Amino acid sequence: MPVQGDKAPDVVLTMPDGATKRVSDWAGKPLVVYFYPKDDTPGCTTEAQAFTALADDFAKAGAAILGISRDTPKRHQNFIKKYDLKVELATDADGPDADAKVCEAFGVWVEKSLYGRSYMGIERATFLIDKDGMIARVWRKVKVKGHAEEVLEAVKAL
Repeated sequence: MPVQGDKAPDVVLTMPDGATKRVSDWAGKPLVVYFYPKDDTPGCTTEAQAFTALADDFAKAGAAILGISRDTPKRHQNFIKKYDLKVELATDADGPDADAKVCEAFGVWVEKSLYGRSYMGIERATFLIDKDGMIARVWRKVKVKGHAEEVLEAVKAL
């Protein structure tokens, strides 16, 4: 589980168009990586819309925003279109049936419990990676309300 001061995991990501990128592809500028459980659910939609509302401010501060879940690239395309999202989204591995390599590398693939049933899922978390690829800040167990604003302030403080 990476912490502040660690080198960010340079994992391979699948983008909505099927292309692959690595975290290092954003080197030279700050990158906000936020992990969320599932496209088109209330909390995840609110979070994506909050980052979208501040996308121009993040860009002015020189930062890119990347949301990561286990949804398929096609589902990401639909999510982006439905809510006119202005943040990049990526899929961990090849979707929900593949290994959770990206989530595991960032330590957000955790055991969860719902109605007494245990299962593996994504912990909502955000990582601010500086221009040199180092983790500048980590937010775990994120509460959506006000989070994007807090992350923006951290980006501006870099």
